[in-house]
Amino acid sequence: MQLFFRISSAFFFCFCASVYAQTPLANTAIASAHPLATAAGKSILEQGGNAFDAAIAVAATLAVVEPYSSGLGGGGFFLLHRARDGKQVMIDARERAPLKLTSNSYRNATGQLLPLASLEGPLAAGIPGIPAGLAHLAKRYGQLPLSRSLAPAIHLAQQGFPADARYRALVQSRLTLLQKQAEAAAQFLHHQAVPEVDTLVVQTNLAKTLRTLAQKGASGFYRGAVAKEMVAAVNNGGGLWQTADLARYRIVERKPIVFDYRGMRIVSAAPPSAGGLTLAEALHILARYDLNPLKPAHRMHLVAEALRRAYHDRARYMGDPDFVRMPIQRLMSTTYANMRAASIDPANATPSANLAAAPEVTQGNHTTHFSIVDRQGNRVAATLSINTFFGSGFVAGNTGVLLNNEMDDFAVAEHGMNAYSLVHSEPNRIAPGKRPLSSMSPTFVEDRRGTLILGAPGGSRIISMVLLAILDYQAQTKVDLQALVNAPRYHHQYLPDRLEVEPDSFPSEVLDELQLTGHVIRVNERKWGNMQAVWIERSSGKAFAASDPRGMGSGLAWY
Repeated sequence: MQLFFRISSAFFFCFCASVYAQTPLANTAIASAHPLATAAGKSILEQGGNAFDAAIAVAATLAVVEPYSSGLGGGGFFLLHRARDGKQVMIDARERAPLKLTSNSYRNATGQLLPLASLEGPLAAGIPGIPAGLAHLAKRYGQLPLSRSLAPAIHLAQQGFPADARYRALVQSRLTLLQKQAEAAAQFLHHQAVPEVDTLVVQTNLAKTLRTLAQKGASGFYRGAVAKEMVAAVNNGGGLWQTADLARYRIVERKPIVFDYRGMRIVSAAPPSAGGLTLAEALHILARYDLNPLKPAHRMHLVAEALRRAYHDRARYMGDPDFVRMPIQRLMSTTYANMRAASIDPANATPSANLAAAPEVTQGNHTTHFSIVDRQGNRVAATLSINTFFGSGFVAGNTGVLLNNEMDDFAVAEHGMNAYSLVHSEPNRIAPGKRPLSSMSPTFVEDRRGTLILGAPGGSRIISMVLLAILDYQAQTKVDLQALVNAPRYHHQYLPDRLEVEPDSFPSEVLDELQLTGHVIRVNERKWGNMQAVWIERSSGKAFAASDPRGMGSGLAWY
């Protein structure tokens, strides 16, 4: 099986280089979660940068204008396609556990878990990967100096950006957390209160750190004055960072997960993302069925059952590939998918308790995604995060860097749930230098019609959102990109054993029919996700962009 995988991967590399990456495009497209970030990427492309330079600009700008979702203090995955040779690679910029940190760091003297210790304050923060990721993109793949690509973000941090309704709402939701630390309050609040709409949010300390990164590259963040200030602030606040944690941080280039589904070639995130493997297993299960002619309730039932089994294996097997051995080829094989599918009853839900036991955990909704393609055909799908809104709520001294709370994505306790109610087991246990498992799933979908670049925030729901978009894309006779990102969403993740649906999105008779099959239906209070997608039509070479109406993002295609 391993030999087959290597051969098929090599074939796919040649296939992409000769078919998908041979012709310049008619135009360029970007979709991101904020109009200022989309505009930053556009400006870099117009200055002669490529998609990878634009990705730096978009990511850094989102770090400034969407501090609740991503930032220099967080991590993420960049899925790249380089047009000149068809190279496809995932840049792993995921956070790492500090070297002194163990699961016992979150327990008191009697062994009891400390409430919120993995969610709030510096003990919750992993070593950030985004600065290293941006520097790596510029050095290995970009055409412009890092300083040029970071310029829009530096300007917005120094001069400020106007607070909008979304910023105000998310600050309000985390107001108590942000008020706990003077540096966080000064950076994101106005006189200890939620800023009014159009109040300028100025981040001069963050601008200074961005300038140091621009001038010195990764060493400007991971060594020297910035690193020393962050370590001192974290330790003074009760964390366990060392200068060695930052100095030893490295980007990892990983081979993406690549598989086929009904005439489409899908390229997605590799571990420590669970995205690609979970998508592969679920879609291989669903390949047994012709979903398109089915009644909505029957289709949703089969998708939920496939997700139930794929998320079950996510909990049992997946973690950081540098620390654990995973049965990757088995999880990706159609033989294994058929074995899992054999237990699906087409008329009744399978109780999750009937599947082999696995531990529990959750992941957050508070992430960002962007998709880019340039005229040469270079493309980027990037999903970035600091975990929950405003991460740990802790700004590292005078650096302006808001730290993540991604340590909550580890299995802090066996059979314990994280902030997103996901289940985790031994493969995702905390270990020094280890990267926590993630659901971030930047993805390319390639078929005879063209190439789809997509992804979304949404914690544990990211994978199901991407899966539903792939299924809808496959079902469309004429591609409607906006319809893909607008489509109503539902989700099953094995535990909790329930089928979650967006409000006001499905007819009551469909939900009633699903309940009759044994599904526990939970209608969420709010819609979820913020998908950003780009599609390249092969016949015309035109690129299109669409931004999710659930957010306030911007999709832009121009000549």
